[in-house]
Amino acid sequence: MNLKRWAIDIDRDDITQAQLVADPDTPLASGQVRVHVDSYAMTANNITYAVFGKPAGLFGNDQGYWDFFAERGAPGRLPVWGFATVTESAAEGVAIGDRFYGYYPMASEAVLTVGKAGAGGFTDVNPRRITLPAIYNQYQRIEALADYRAADHDYWPVFRPLFLTGWLIADQFEDEGDYGVQQILIASASSKTAIGLGFALKQRADRPETIGLTSAANVEALAAQGIYDRVISYDQIMTLNAATPAALVDMAGNGAVTRVVHSHFGNQLLASIIVGKSHWDAQADVEGLPGPDRQGFFAPGRSQKRIADWGGAVFGQKIAAAWLAFMDIAPRLASVDKRSGGDAALTAYREMLSGQTDPGTGIVVVP
Repeated sequence: MNLKRWAIDIDRDDITQAQLVADPDTPLASGQVRVHVDSYAMTANNITYAVFGKPAGLFGNDQGYWDFFAERGAPGRLPVWGFATVTESAAEGVAIGDRFYGYYPMASEAVLTVGKAGAGGFTDVNPRRITLPAIYNQYQRIEALADYRAADHDYWPVFRPLFLTGWLIADQFEDEGDYGVQQILIASASSKTAIGLGFALKQRADRPETIGLTSAANVEALAAQGIYDRVISYDQIMTLNAATPAALVDMAGNGAVTRVVHSHFGNQLLASIIVGKSHWDAQADVEGLPGPDRQGFFAPGRSQKRIADWGGAVFGQKIAAAWLAFMDIAPRLASVDKRSGGDAALTAYREMLSGQTDPGTGIVVVP
């Protein structure tokens, strides 16, 4: 379907039901801008957004990821991270041609409501979004990003939000004295969030051993990246020393893997953290697990804590330094697979939903 202006509608109750639709050209209200989405990434993180699209208590009692870009009762519009250029403006402080990095719908265009416009960017103040975590509502001018390099452009949407999550998890481990463990097991270790976590942990001289858990087919290639101290397949979990205090970081929400780890380590598993739900169709199977209660990790909440602890400027400096170090090795960790147009965007979503995408590839959609 060749549409000039398109969006992808997703059934809020069944995320396998998605369709490419024409997106009508609506006039701007005062204070709004229209942007053309230049590029965005499609990752397993987006599937987590879809799984938690309906109200799940992440942002309060009445909101979920579908509410960012679609009204209640309308099909969901999946949020994605990417770059966009302003094509029409009815807002002071934002001009046609300005370019921003931020959160957009899976569509060729978006209408945003501008607030707090300045040299660094602006905040979307649409009433539907103002109670959501601030990190999702900020649009940063490319020119104002201190750690932006043109050579890294395609890796920003692929890695940036996921790397930030991984870095924040590593920070929490350090802040919590590593929960007293000697080894950190990272499930779905080939995922980009896991790689960010592994990289961040590796920068510390004094830390627990990191063990990447992945499918047997991925072990050799993942081990060669040197991100983790060890990489093993899921069927080798039982070979680990169950007497060594351990923590589990679960990137995929796969209940079967969680049960094996909890059952094997029992009370020697001192922390069990679930980050994502990319294995959205896997049986949860978490009732009656031995060991610790599972705790969810929510990156915006951790970001807000560290901004309160350190101040926004220091937080930004720490992220920038870590990001630039990671960007020095990112090209060898993943290649970029660029796809153009609405049909390609829908196909990319369906591929990611199926779980069959190559973890060594970052899909970038160019609307």
